[in-house]
Amino acid sequence: MKKGLLIFLLFFIPIVLVFQLRPIKKAVNTVAAIIETPNLINKDSLTIQSRVNAVDGYKRVDYSDGSFENYIRNYKLKAFGSKITNYDNSEYFWQGGHIGVLEIPVPKNGLQQCADALIRIRSEYLWDNNRKDEIGYKFTSGHYCSWQKYAEGYRPKINGNKVTFHKTASANQSKENFYKYLNLIYMYSGTLSLYYELKSIKVKDLRIGDMLIKGGSPGHIVMIADELINENGEKLFLLFQGNTPAQSVHLVKNLENSNISPWYQLEDDAVIPVSNYTFSSAKFVRFK
Repeated sequence: MKKGLLIFLLFFIPIVLVFQLRPIKKAVNTVAAIIETPNLINKDSLTIQSRVNAVDGYKRVDYSDGSFENYIRNYKLKAFGSKITNYDNSEYFWQGGHIGVLEIPVPKNGLQQCADALIRIRSEYLWDNNRKDEIGYKFTSGHYCSWQKYAEGYRPKINGNKVTFHKTASANQSKENFYKYLNLIYMYSGTLSLYYELKSIKVKDLRIGDMLIKGGSPGHIVMIADELINENGEKLFLLFQGNTPAQSVHLVKNLENSNISPWYQLEDDAVIPVSNYTFSSAKFVRFK
């Protein structure tokens, strides 16, 4: 009987040890993975550029001070861990796809959706850099509506796809009136109008401020927030987006490639999943 017990113990103890050591082995592998894959996120930083480190072997592409590219790269972020909120102050149902929330207010009227948020960022840049005469966008109908004419008091009269402009208001160059103009653009422009209005760009020519777009109703659009390049000329990009319903503009993770997340490799006409949306055939555009 003692011999039988000894055989049993010799057989059973190694099995127990295997199961006991499995969590240790898993923990060791996890630590090794963390060591081998550097953390690209600086949680205490409050701009796009300082929040995300460059991937090993890459460096940031240089842009001049005052450029739209530098304006975007240095856009302010809320504290790390800030949640995406909808225009009505409710929390967005999914909080797992972002690593930063941009410091841009979400109007309570619900109009500032995906394309609108990027239009706002571009328009505020032009406003802040004394280039107000360049602010203007086409409605989905194809009619151009400029801030300059709106500020002079011209308003659109819309009848189906027919749009005419008439001077029905007093001239007003104020910032408050500027945001009323943007609300008008949000109502009558979107991904479809931007898709047809803006210049098409190939991946090899992409830079910060360019946009990945699917024109439609609904469609979607995201903007390039930062750009890296390696010695072979290969590039990686950060992306941010607004969404529907109108919500916080946020810097997205790369859920398909955790080794470089939140950086993305982009290709023309490729399937590109971005957060909770998949672009089935990637097309890129640039503001004029």
